[in-house]
Amino acid sequence: MRKRFDDKFNCDVYEIFAGEYYATTEQNVILQTLLGSCIAVCLKDEVAQIVGLNHFMLPSTHRVRDVIANQDARYGINAMEKLINRMMKLGANRGRLNAKVFGGGQVMGSGLNNVAQANIDFIFSYLQMEEIPIVAHDVGGKQGRKIYLLSETFDIYLKRLGETRKIKDTIQHEKGLFRRIKKEQDQGSDVTLFRD
Repeated sequence: MRKRFDDKFNCDVYEIFAGEYYATTEQNVILQTLLGSCIAVCLKDEVAQIVGLNHFMLPSTHRVRDVIANQDARYGINAMEKLINRMMKLGANRGRLNAKVFGGGQVMGSGLNNVAQANIDFIFSYLQMEEIPIVAHDVGGKQGRKIYLLSETFDIYLKRLGETRKIKDTIQHEKGLFRRIKKEQDQGSDVTLFRD
């Protein structure tokens, strides 16, 4: 995460990268992220005035051992629990959370587009299971997205990104992280996970 002051918005901006999350009670700050096939979930407890945002790459790891032990926020299941738990430590009530969901763009060409759809399927199922209402979403398609979450109002400014340098860099970064995750998964486990 990187914090900077933005003259245009006249406030602090927290830039969240893949595998990161942030929650705050601060008013008049912006949480920002740049998405390709990844998903960002914005949460808010309106009563407690607590907002949070995460940025995850994959729904979960395929190894049972890692599902249980891995706390890596690159994975959706961990990213969601970490963000919700952090917000609750700040005073949020899980039952009052509302969600806004963004990302899952098919930006990496054939072969990895199933990652984007798997991320979308996961987050909609997860939020339904946890009974967290989705009040807005913009997912899928073939473009990247840059989102700005305004902490005070829970408004989202979304910019669709085509073939810009930033989105190309993001895609390359995501591909590198996917290769590293695959390598970690391939290094072996004697446990097999059967999925529907």
